[in-house]
Amino acid sequence: MCHRRGPRSDGGDGSSLPEGAPEPRSDLSSEYCEPVVNWFWKRRAPRRTMTLRSRGDQGTSTKVDFSEVAPELDRFLGQAAYLQLGYFETLTRLIRATPELSEKESLSRAAGAALTKHRAIVDLIAERGDDPTQLMLPFRENLDAFRRKTIGARPRETLLSVYITAGMLDDFYLALASSYGEVGARVVDILSEDDARHEIVAIIQETIDGDGEWRSLLSMWARRLVGDPILVCRSALRQPELAAMTEERVEPVYTELMGAHARRMDAMGLAS
Repeated sequence: MCHRRGPRSDGGDGSSLPEGAPEPRSDLSSEYCEPVVNWFWKRRAPRRTMTLRSRGDQGTSTKVDFSEVAPELDRFLGQAAYLQLGYFETLTRLIRATPELSEKESLSRAAGAALTKHRAIVDLIAERGDDPTQLMLPFRENLDAFRRKTIGARPRETLLSVYITAGMLDDFYLALASSYGEVGARVVDILSEDDARHEIVAIIQETIDGDGEWRSLLSMWARRLVGDPILVCRSALRQPELAAMTEERVEPVYTELMGAHARRMDAMGLAS
């Protein structure tokens, strides 16, 4: 069974800490959660069969052939567009909950970058003659539920949630885009644009600098979050084809995603 803290209303400006650790909850479907947990804690030696691109690398090569499990192009574009809109919405809410003007400005830059990417994918959808709203609508309920599950009890936790989940999902969609030819290459260009998430990193690092309690809390929160974006990745793929694939063929994808996540956490000064 997978444990994770569910959404709670924010009761302050993020400056105070609880006396005890938050109680976890376990409402994920066991159909998906148990395999993720089993894989994560086994920590097998990684099979280096996929290399995720860095933000500045515009190459389109990948060692994993996603063609067997990649969703239809419309599904790929609709979900990618709505994910960026979700990042924007969450960051905008954090701006309202943040009293410091300098932090508001930092968060506004990160939110603006997410909105720019959302609009770019929406424009791409429209160029292809499709209705962006109709392509995004099927994902609204599930992705909104995903964001609610990753909202923390305090703004700092939610801010870290955006950084972790957006980073992992962007990595996944960058790799998946290789299945869609020229359109996929354009999505790679869009997602590789500056996301201004260094602003988030700076706020988190200032929070944990010299404060062991905050560092411990955010490190624990980061560990609790990693299963949720993995479930989103799984749901994006073609389920019958995914179910037919062996664990050895699927596992390297998640291994690379977790490796990139660990590097981000190390760079922030948080153990993943």
